[in-house]
Amino acid sequence: MEKEKKGGLIAGFDAGMGKVRRFIADTIAELKRCSWPNRRELLESTVLVVVAMVVLALFVAGVDELAMRLIRLVTVHGA
Repeated sequence: MEKEKKGGLIAGFDAGMGKVRRFIADTIAELKRCSWPNRRELLESTVLVVVAMVVLALFVAGVDELAMRLIRLVTVHGA
């Protein structure tokens, strides 16, 4: 019965843990090879994203306002 455990469930668990360890080691190695932005590049990218979000939000708000006025115009005068 002891051999069944070692050959079956435990061996499968050990193989699975080996795959997890290999994945973690490969991930760490890959992250060391990445080029990370410096503080100035990170700040510039953050400002760019925030500005783009504000512009997009204003655009969506404008389109929403225009659509609301057109729908109100059609429904009030169309009835």
